Amino acid sequence: MISNTLNERLNDILHSTQTYYNLSASELVEMALARKEAILTNKGAVRATTGKFTGRSPKDKFFVVDSESENTVAWGSVNQKIDESAFQHLYEEALAFIKKNGAFVFQGFAGADDSIRMPIRVVSQYAWHSLFAHQLFIRPQAGELENHQAEFTIIDLPSLKSDPKRDGTNSDTFIFVSLFHKIVLIGGTEYAGEIKKSVFTILNYFLPKKGILPMHCSANEATDSDHVALFFGLSGTGKTTLSADPKRRLIGDDEHGWGDDGVFNFEGGCYAKCIGLTEEQEPQIWNAIRYATVLENVVVDPHTREADFMSSELTENTRAAYPIEYIPNVKLPSNGGHPQVVVFLTADASGVLPPIAKLSKEQAMYHFLSGYTSKLAGTERGVTSPEPTFSSCFGQPFLPLHPVTYANMLGEKIDKHHTAVYLVNTGWTGGPYGVGKRMKLSYTRTMVEAALSGELEKAEYTKDPVFGLSIPTAINGVPSEVLQPRNTWTDGADYDKAAHELAEAFRKNFEKFADVPAAIQNAGPIA
Repeated sequence: MISNTLNERLNDILHSTQTYYNLSASELVEMALARKEAILTNKGAVRATTGKFTGRSPKDKFFVVDSESENTVAWGSVNQKIDESAFQHLYEEALAFIKKNGAFVFQGFAGADDSIRMPIRVVSQYAWHSLFAHQLFIRPQAGELENHQAEFTIIDLPSLKSDPKRDGTNSDTFIFVSLFHKIVLIGGTEYAGEIKKSVFTILNYFLPKKGILPMHCSANEATDSDHVALFFGLSGTGKTTLSADPKRRLIGDDEHGWGDDGVFNFEGGCYAKCIGLTEEQEPQIWNAIRYATVLENVVVDPHTREADFMSSELTENTRAAYPIEYIPNVKLPSNGGHPQVVVFLTADASGVLPPIAKLSKEQAMYHFLSGYTSKLAGTERGVTSPEPTFSSCFGQPFLPLHPVTYANMLGEKIDKHHTAVYLVNTGWTGGPYGVGKRMKLSYTRTMVEAALSGELEKAEYTKDPVFGLSIPTAINGVPSEVLQPRNTWTDGADYDKAAHELAEAFRKNFEKFADVPAAIQNAGPIA
């Protein structure tokens, strides 16, 4: 059975059942409320809950082994194999489910660069999932649907479950990616983030073939120049928060490509983590939560319908999905020139990494391949407290190819465009999680502004004796003791112990990259 046949059969069923094509945001809001999939908040946002899955389920994601994937995908614990027969069986069940229950269809694009954008189609069981896709991906302009031919289709059916014994899955939840058929099947989870990250995974496979580096990062641009900055980091490290800067224009908050002409957003919306959200600290995100914004797992007062962003009753991973236009100083179209500054964000729960450090190209390659952070509660199934983790390229769960492929591309672009790179710790200071405190957002913003303005290019630096990182001795607006993490701990010996433990974790993790050049291997911890 060939790919065209699979899509033709899907098309036939969609046209023969109750299918809602490309509804407007208002229509989808009405449908979600009428079907009791969600409730309306006092701000006009749609609040949905996702049951037991309040984050991604990476152990349930598989690539179908076929002629396209067999010799190209970096197989392993991240990119797990699933047989074509299992995919075909669940695809048949998906078609039967759609035929019986109908579906919502969103047709749009991934990629703000018109020359390479990918037409996509999201077929959903829920109206609110279709609204999620409508708000996050690039919405077609008038006339663009007439000739829209999806290159990839995502079929999202939370009520459809797999049989682990029959299908070879790890649970009744599944995310199957077929690169040959260009179809993603999602079942057994109501967490809408699986839709978003499936599209990101697809782009991470196909774009490097075109010389474009796909990146898990946010991007913004100065309001008075073409100065572009990128912010890499895993969920919860501050990409969305730091890129939503009232002094700069937002290009995008999470996923971008870096090609010959510069950077461009993959999406047409933002997916902001909103636990602890306040108007004072993050006014742009706060004000973006309005009509037709999708709130996931946010606690809402049953009488007033007011959202309680401080509550983690359902999960720490509360989210808001809204069109990028809801940010007042957004740049449209969502692209920019070559980045002058790249920031790697980490939320270090051990409290030993400096709040900011300047990296050499080799250190940038090392830390990009390492992708260290502390995984925060709720971003994945089963994670209830911060856990140290290394995620290559700050996005390993979404990398079908070997991480070195992406790291080499980044190194080439840093060299070619003379890009400055900084490591910023938005995690803990004064001690580890449970003892120290989270770095003040105001301090982090001040340090990042110093990096973007060029102030840190002129700064004096000291070398960290354990990690070999260059730490500025002074930054206007930041207490000097904050810059040196050891000085924030009550007991220096405790800091030294924790620092050497983290350094050893870095070294152990990097053993899998034994084939990279020695200059990169030696750019890690020095003690």
